[in-house]
Amino acid sequence: MTRIYLYDTTLRDGSQGEGVNFSLQDKLLITARLDAMGFDYIEGGYPLSNPKDAAYFREVRDLNLGHAKVTAFGMTRRRDIAPEDDTGMKALVEARTPAVTIVGKSWDLHVHDVLNVSLDENVRMIGDSVGYIGANVPEVLYDAEHFFDGFKRNPDYAMQTIQAAAEAGAKWIVLCDTNGGTLPEEIASAVEQVLREVNVPLGIHTHNDGELAVANALAAVRQGVRQVQGTINGLGERCGNMDLCSVAANLALKYPGFEILQPGRLVQLTELSRYVYETANMNFRPGQPFVGTSAFAHKGGMHVHGVRKNASSYEHIEPTTVGNERRVLVSELSGKSNIAEKLSEYGLEQDSELLVKVLDRVQDLENEGYQFEAAEATFVLLVEKLAGRHRPSFEVRNFHVSVNGRPGASQETATEATIKLKVGDVLEHTVSEGDGPVNALDSALRKALDGHYPRLHEMKLVDYKVRVINARAGTAARVRVVIESKDDQDVWGTVGVSENVIEASWLALADAFEYKLSKDRRAQAAATRRLTSTSV
Repeated sequence: MTRIYLYDTTLRDGSQGEGVNFSLQDKLLITARLDAMGFDYIEGGYPLSNPKDAAYFREVRDLNLGHAKVTAFGMTRRRDIAPEDDTGMKALVEARTPAVTIVGKSWDLHVHDVLNVSLDENVRMIGDSVGYIGANVPEVLYDAEHFFDGFKRNPDYAMQTIQAAAEAGAKWIVLCDTNGGTLPEEIASAVEQVLREVNVPLGIHTHNDGELAVANALAAVRQGVRQVQGTINGLGERCGNMDLCSVAANLALKYPGFEILQPGRLVQLTELSRYVYETANMNFRPGQPFVGTSAFAHKGGMHVHGVRKNASSYEHIEPTTVGNERRVLVSELSGKSNIAEKLSEYGLEQDSELLVKVLDRVQDLENEGYQFEAAEATFVLLVEKLAGRHRPSFEVRNFHVSVNGRPGASQETATEATIKLKVGDVLEHTVSEGDGPVNALDSALRKALDGHYPRLHEMKLVDYKVRVINARAGTAARVRVVIESKDDQDVWGTVGVSENVIEASWLALADAFEYKLSKDRRAQAAATRRLTSTSV
């Protein structure tokens, strides 16, 4: 087996992406996760760039890492300054990491227009910097910035720069497609020539400006590169870096003979991806290959029909190999196969007549503006109602929301919700204030139901989305509200549609509570059956 070393730069290059900002604690927690997965190098940042990175390199020493080498990142020495006198060079040594990555210029355009030094001085800067770091740190890597652009325009000089790093003792030469505009065949051709002339293991660092970062990295590996640099979820500047999730999955599952990560850890890939999104306070990218929530989601009736017979008919891998799951979506495009699969997923009884009724109703509701992909709880309640099995947990008589305040005086605005409902034979009439209409309705509904259903305290609203459906209708447009809720075991979505945003919110909110209560009843009934069976 040939080891392909995975070098993660989420904490440095990834943090340069728009909207990405990791705290010190975030960086330490992600480091521990990456190490447990089996990533070989974790680039923590540039110790001289800011106090947070400096603190990271102090505190990361206390982590009990079992596999990864934490790597400090920095630039070559400044012109006309010896490396031992350069504050950047000294900071890299003082970081006390087992490896340091030095980035230098390989494109003569950058040497002239950015560094403003001679071509010869740039070569000396590279050699001096790599040599100094190599004499003080166990391992030094050289990142040849803009290598492929430089190689296209002045191949002799680009080769001269990486030869200088190799001769100075670099353990790795990493070829960078920094602008992200190189094609896979150009990557392969350049790597082939470098391998003939440089006797140092090669790495690849690609950006995604041409939507080719993963393809370029794989092309380089096939040509003989043995280290791949990128970020989790492809975070990074502009269009992002190469997505290590996709590369890891492709290398592990599509290229026999390559060894990556720790044995058996590929099944944690989806979990890692979502952990980084959550830590960065970013939304998941549904269509992200391998790990996205839509990566194995099937909506078309023909697709679902095929998957039910043979999953490989519409899936290139088994979802569980990367820790993901198959999802069947219900929509106006669904056939009876979708409905049947979804009912089976929730353990709901079904027959051909019910399948037709559900499909017809779903198509009617989607024509009105409903969508069920992110609102499966509303779909389950709909099925139970059509099947005549739904037992309402409460009956709403009416609700009212009022907002009092002066224009422009947001601090003095007060929102109040009043709800009148029945639980069994008991009439509840509650009033509650909130930060807004949905919060006030949520609070009033809880106040009315808590005494009857104590387990509602487990339920929390975690997301609220509003979308205008027919914008051309102006202020009379319909709106769709999707609410995401969770308890200790599950996350579920509900949807409401109306020309009134408060009514749409109420419909989604009421379904969220109803689903929680019906879910708890089903769980209790199942537990009772198991207990009875055990007793017998």
